[in-house]
Amino acid sequence: MFRFLLRRLALTVPTFLALMFVTFMMIRLVPGDPIEVRRGERGISPERLAELRHEMGLDQPILKQFADYAWGLLHGDFGVSIITKNPVLQEFLTLFPATVELSICALLFAILIGVPAGVIAASRRGGVYDQSLMGLALTGYSMPIFWWGLILILVMSNTLGLTPVSGRVDLINYYYPSVTGFMLIDSLLSGEKGAFLDAVRHLILPTIVLGTVPLAVIARMTRSSMLEVLEEDYVRTARAKGLAPYRVIGIHALRNALIPVVTVIGLSVGSLLAGAVLTETIFSWPGVGKWLIESIGRRDYPALQGGIMLISSIVIVVNLLVDLTYGLINPRIRHAR
Repeated sequence: MFRFLLRRLALTVPTFLALMFVTFMMIRLVPGDPIEVRRGERGISPERLAELRHEMGLDQPILKQFADYAWGLLHGDFGVSIITKNPVLQEFLTLFPATVELSICALLFAILIGVPAGVIAASRRGGVYDQSLMGLALTGYSMPIFWWGLILILVMSNTLGLTPVSGRVDLINYYYPSVTGFMLIDSLLSGEKGAFLDAVRHLILPTIVLGTVPLAVIARMTRSSMLEVLEEDYVRTARAKGLAPYRVIGIHALRNALIPVVTVIGLSVGSLLAGAVLTETIFSWPGVGKWLIESIGRRDYPALQGGIMLISSIVIVVNLLVDLTYGLINPRIRHAR
């Protein structure tokens, strides 16, 4: 197991270094200059413009800038925002709980609907339920997030008036201090009547939009895995013994079919964090995704670089943990060359 861990770590290090280089270079290809943006807004003189460019190191060769950036990352320094003058890590940690809360709700939504849908489709292979559920899963996987979000806003918010359009809570009727950064928990701690339900209502549409693609993937993977398990000899034996269908499917088959599904769920973290960028923008959700989009418009290089690297590092760590967990569950994986 220790050698398996070392192999996975050896693959993680070059991935992180390559990601660092690509992120730095790709951001430099974005049209516009952060200093020119500030000059347009505040009327900065040419002398002050040159001084600011020197302070930020933008007058240095690109390789020198990258070396300074990499050296700072190795020491835990993700830079300082050009616009707010706050440390990037501090801003990220302030906004990240909102993204985590939304991602957890979306993942729970995907699991609670996707796994049963996959089981029902597999147990009724070729039938109406199977074709209908898998058709819906394919549709959900194919829908663009921004289009799906706008449709839900038009139907659920504008037409039916069932859910709010944006934000995490109604600031006019409810105001309470942020203790944990998670609005559901903070609304309960506040003791204000109706605050928790209001936070839940604000979560409904973003959760559905962000969780639709993982739901489709989990449903299809569950169906595929269940179909393989249902053909195993021990499942046939259980049926031959006269066990109830729910025991055969829900206990004997599903338990063994969940191994690849768990892997897919772990790998869905990356898609959730990537999808959060669009979802948070559509619903004005004050999380890391919306912060990154705003940083692009302001050409805030340190915020963009730091935010992308922090999110990417989280995805890399989660994938590493999934690999290790899978290696513990299935010994053949960790002994494979």
